[in-house]
Amino acid sequence: MSSPHYLLALDQGTTSSRAIVFDRRGTPISVAQREFKQHYPRPGWVEHDPLDIWKTQSAVAAEAVTAANLSTHELAALGITNQRETLLVWDRKTGEPVYPAIVWQDRRTADRCKQLKEAGHEPGIREKTGLLIDPYFSGTKLQWILENVDGVRARAERREVIAGTVDTWLVWKLTQGRVHITDVSNASRTLLYNIHKLEWDTDILELLDIPLAMLPAVQSSAEVYGEIAESHLLGGVPIAGIAGDQQAALFGQACFEKGMVKNTYGTGCFLLMHTGSERVESNNKLLTTIAWQVGDRVDYALEGSVFIGGAVVQWLRDEMQIIQSAPECDMVAETVADTNGLYLVPAFTGLGAPHWDPYARGTAFGLTRGTNRAHFCRAALEAIAYQSGDLIRAMELDSGLTLHEVRVDGGAARSQPLMQFQADLLQCEVVRPQTLETTALGAAYLAGIGVGYYEGIEAIHNNWAEESRFSPSRPQAEMERLWDGWTQAVKRTRSV
Repeated sequence: MSSPHYLLALDQGTTSSRAIVFDRRGTPISVAQREFKQHYPRPGWVEHDPLDIWKTQSAVAAEAVTAANLSTHELAALGITNQRETLLVWDRKTGEPVYPAIVWQDRRTADRCKQLKEAGHEPGIREKTGLLIDPYFSGTKLQWILENVDGVRARAERREVIAGTVDTWLVWKLTQGRVHITDVSNASRTLLYNIHKLEWDTDILELLDIPLAMLPAVQSSAEVYGEIAESHLLGGVPIAGIAGDQQAALFGQACFEKGMVKNTYGTGCFLLMHTGSERVESNNKLLTTIAWQVGDRVDYALEGSVFIGGAVVQWLRDEMQIIQSAPECDMVAETVADTNGLYLVPAFTGLGAPHWDPYARGTAFGLTRGTNRAHFCRAALEAIAYQSGDLIRAMELDSGLTLHEVRVDGGAARSQPLMQFQADLLQCEVVRPQTLETTALGAAYLAGIGVGYYEGIEAIHNNWAEESRFSPSRPQAEMERLWDGWTQAVKRTRSV
């Protein structure tokens, strides 16, 4: 029997499920990925079929291990990272979902959130959870299901149904219903978890009329939660690491020191600054969140979220049919020197930080007779950079730090024109690592720590390696003029 030399990470994302096998150095050995269907039943609503999530994730886990030609005995542990805030409710005995998963992008609870704000609840909730009241988070999604899906409230009171984020669902399925848990990083994204006391907040649960018995137990980000059920192809492998996708990426980018920053360019864009053991409260509508817990130590982060990042390129491909692939977007964008004055504000599901306007909608400004598909492609890429830049400005104000380097990852970080424009806009270094799969890597590292495969964080610090560095190449004054144009475009997009 071979000794366990590899780690398996499940990366359950918004549009696809992936599985990656890593070696001890953090090098990907095999990757498997499957997209799954997005459901938009009404404007502003976004749903997933929970069984699609499970089936695709289970399948790619088996595919990745098979592609690496490994047996389960060669896997030291499995780590999970996941789209955060997406909320599921299912039957405790049968595992049958009571309703589709309500995705983090979903805005159906905007009016409920507005009511809570007008009633004066936001300051107290923000102080306890580090979050603003917004449809983005899981709490009002769970309340909506309880109040709008026939019979669920009564079943919840009889303890027949349980709830959780995607990590909770996957662990429950992998263990055949034996383990109902989440980790602190995912719990801190629900609007229901007190990040000071490290427990579900009974006052908020009472306010939203959510039974505590529905919620999973909250554990650290690196420990053995249970083993995969023997009926599964990977039966017996310990599940030993969990972190929400953005916290996992921060971990995978080795941002272990206070002040280090990473930006993930995925479906959305997510900028996190590690703040150590300090909970930094934002004056600029950023979020205070738990980064991870390893052992007894809890680390925190400041976070800003862009709802539509790389998804704007998917929109050009799927809905507008301007391009056939993301690489084509880059190639077409590079055929023009600029956007010809076009600004595309992709507020398709509202605006995230620092605006938090759930009613804003996407708009194009500066259209002329000469505007063409290349300008649209370039404007789409630049919109991703502008939105990230707005977050970084807010983060610098909150932290009192001037950033000299941003570590980047995610699928859209492969875009050369986007990364160069981001460096020009920020007037700082943008650094891309050798392993772009930092979200999955973070989950693998946490699982490795959870089973003692790594002695601790220090053991993986030196695994991080730079692949490319983008330095500013355009004058700051020129970029400020462009940024002012973006700011005006966003103002016109706002609903208020």
